[in-house]
Amino acid sequence: MTATACIVTLLKINALISHCKVRMPIHIIKKYPSTLSMTNLNPQFFPIQRFSTPCISQTISPILYLFFLVHFCSPLPIMASLSFKTFVGLRQSSDTYSSGHVLPVKNLPAAQRTSRGLRIVAGKFSPKVSGRNLRVAVVGGGPAGGSAAETLAKGGVETFLIERKLDNCKPCGGAIPLCMVGEFDLPLDIIDRRVTKMKMISPSNVAVDIGQTLKPHEYIGMVRREVLDAYLRERAAASGASVINGLFLKMDAPKGPSAPYVLHYTGYDSKTGGVGDRRTLEVDAVIGADGANSRVAKFIGAGDYDYAIAFQERIKIPDDKMAYYENLAEMYVGDDVSPDFYGWVFPKCDHVAVGTGTVTHKSDIKKFQLATRLRAKDKILGGKIIRVEAHPIPEHPRPRRLAGRVALVGDAAGYVTKCSGEGIYFAAKSGRMCAEAIVEGSENGKRMVDEGDLRKYLEKWDKTYWPTYKVLDVLQKVFYRSNPAREAFVEMCADEYVQKMTFDSYLYKKVVPGNPLEDLKLAVNTIGSLVRANALRREMDKLTL
Repeated sequence: MTATACIVTLLKINALISHCKVRMPIHIIKKYPSTLSMTNLNPQFFPIQRFSTPCISQTISPILYLFFLVHFCSPLPIMASLSFKTFVGLRQSSDTYSSGHVLPVKNLPAAQRTSRGLRIVAGKFSPKVSGRNLRVAVVGGGPAGGSAAETLAKGGVETFLIERKLDNCKPCGGAIPLCMVGEFDLPLDIIDRRVTKMKMISPSNVAVDIGQTLKPHEYIGMVRREVLDAYLRERAAASGASVINGLFLKMDAPKGPSAPYVLHYTGYDSKTGGVGDRRTLEVDAVIGADGANSRVAKFIGAGDYDYAIAFQERIKIPDDKMAYYENLAEMYVGDDVSPDFYGWVFPKCDHVAVGTGTVTHKSDIKKFQLATRLRAKDKILGGKIIRVEAHPIPEHPRPRRLAGRVALVGDAAGYVTKCSGEGIYFAAKSGRMCAEAIVEGSENGKRMVDEGDLRKYLEKWDKTYWPTYKVLDVLQKVFYRSNPAREAFVEMCADEYVQKMTFDSYLYKKVVPGNPLEDLKLAVNTIGSLVRANALRREMDKLTL
């Protein structure tokens, strides 16, 4: 069967069940015009619309979108042809929204503002720093901040890392991919558990075992954030960074192209005690790694984003029950645990982390948490809650992640994936990539940097990770919308090919090429699952009438 015939067949099937609008790259339409002209479908299924960027919006199912993405879309055409409606922050080098409205940067001096059509020249023409090395402040000491500070310090940049809570315990599942262990040279003793088995549990409590395709050396690492974060900060300090126990308050914009940013913060030490005292710090550039409620983001007018509330309880359970979770993690889906996310039970060193999250029903988060505990009650029976945690988690990148010599990374930039809620690896990776751009642009701390140097980090990040964010966004919209859809999702997870592709992509953070025949089978099976799920939903609706 030719590619065109496959597309036509899938579009015909899709037209019967699709209710989601996603964007189809225009180069696909041009390459395969028969996808429109050869079908006998009602034109209402293909409403062509005009946008400010060269893009055609088609009503196609997300599964078909993934089919196109894997087999017909190389990264370059995707970046060139798609407007980023969902993730307006993921753009090439424009400081505008997709609608064309210029974003205000009130805090920047006129010398640093650029017109919409100009591209900033790289920092190789920047003046040399006289009598000292370049100074950079990293605000926030999580995975993003720690990784950024270490890279800067090793690269010859005078680095200041500001963190208020040096014993921070963020409510986080704590899962990290295998590639992060090697890429960031993490010692094995900070990894509490090596998960090789997962259970995906449907709304009707049908459990599917996941992990059949893992090789003997492969696993998902489980860490405690207070341990991981402290390790990365200590390593940054050992590399030469100055770690400051302080609360960042605000900063003053520079008064000229090479003038410093002035940071205001409350410093804490043995002399000031818990009260602290007001201090200032002058630096040449700033990396905002201060989380979802980033004050650095507010300074640059980064814009708001949707966010989820994550709620987690750490529960100490009896040893015999802890043995069950030795190398096992559980994920629960259903309207009872979350209308738009999932509940989890993840193993730690001597306890389990039980949690959930939601974007749409934040006020009901405690109710969802109770439901998660009830779903897992037999396996955590006799447990004692030793810690309760809650924190906002961004749902998509911010509209603006860079202004002048200030850049955002990690949660501050909005780098948490939908569907899975993963953020640790992307935080550490973005911090490192941003720091590398500064080290390179400053010639190891010898020259001043400008927005052009930091923008290289954004361009590299978007090119590398945009497809991942988009695909997971689509999956969440399809499979987290109703209990029948979640049943279909769990059913799909039982497929060995799905498990292999999922784990290979997750563990190594690389786009894994699929088998075209297997992908086609997967598309057909997924459509079948969705059809059955919709039929089930209709029957359930009848029973409630």
